[in-house]
Amino acid sequence: MRKIVHIDMDAFYASVEQRDDPQLRGRPVIVAWTGNRSVVCAASYEARKFGVRSAMPAVRAERLCPDGIFIPPDFTRYRAVSQQTREIFRRHTDLMEPLSLDEAYLDVTENKTGLPTATRVASTIREQIRLELNLTASAGVAPNKFLAKIASDWRKPNGLFVIQPEEIDAFLAPLPVGRLPGVGKVTEDRLEKLGVKKVSDLRGLDLAILESRFGRYGLRMYELARGIDNHPVVPNRPTQSISAEDTFEHDVPLAETEPMIRRLSEKVWSASRKESRIAHTVVLKLKTSEFKILTRSHTPDVPPSCCEELTDIALALRDRVDAAPEQRFRLVGVGLSNFRDDEDAPQPSLF
Repeated sequence: MRKIVHIDMDAFYASVEQRDDPQLRGRPVIVAWTGNRSVVCAASYEARKFGVRSAMPAVRAERLCPDGIFIPPDFTRYRAVSQQTREIFRRHTDLMEPLSLDEAYLDVTENKTGLPTATRVASTIREQIRLELNLTASAGVAPNKFLAKIASDWRKPNGLFVIQPEEIDAFLAPLPVGRLPGVGKVTEDRLEKLGVKKVSDLRGLDLAILESRFGRYGLRMYELARGIDNHPVVPNRPTQSISAEDTFEHDVPLAETEPMIRRLSEKVWSASRKESRIAHTVVLKLKTSEFKILTRSHTPDVPPSCCEELTDIALALRDRVDAAPEQRFRLVGVGLSNFRDDEDAPQPSLF
């Protein structure tokens, strides 16, 4: 039985800005570049009360929170603070798997400080972050990664939640299936047509039905509904790619995919800003109504430096798809790959 801790820094970028500028404390801070195509990188909890969220278009955030204070992101500073948090993590375990600059999994089945429980380890880490970095973090403790990540979100901000092994079934049963990783809006709608809204409903479906309807992910849902996740914490795993995809409600011609490509590009760009390395390749994925998958990729001489550049490349990749006028598409995806440590590469002007 593993003991896994998931640490998630609270509104990380915005909290760093509020920490470093006392005049921002208690005020609605929105970390985003200016411009019609910019997206929100982070929002303080004061701004979240107005409905502002990460990956939201900045113009929409401005409408929701007209008194919000917009600050351009400073990723050099955020990466430095992230490194300080990781140094704290390593005091307790070498089995640390960062997911982004602001969150990480820790396997503390055996910890380096001799603390008796994983809960004590999580509490100590949160206290050290508070005292040494003047920031807050939320933590989840559970027997596996999937449950620990759900738990860390349970009492945000600045909270700690523990799921004991004997509590797994009771904890999961009433959750909406949308809380399971990988269950997006489309999958959620498909499950609802099968009479599944909660995890307890999902447990009532046979594995054979799930696999016939959802392929390999059917097995994954079957296991998650029962709290099963055997993925280990893998330290020093570099990000290979970041992507987002979505299925259209109705199959559409190629020309009508642009709005979805723009939305997915914003989502991918926002996620990529949490990485310490730089992506060099843009990937576009399309699935036809006949379930044939088409991919196009491009590696520009200079990596995309803003969401607008990523979007333009993704749309240019779409133009490379040779599709008949009657061809329809059911899914589109946008991704970034080929991540590298580019310390010597020219830095984009927006940084």
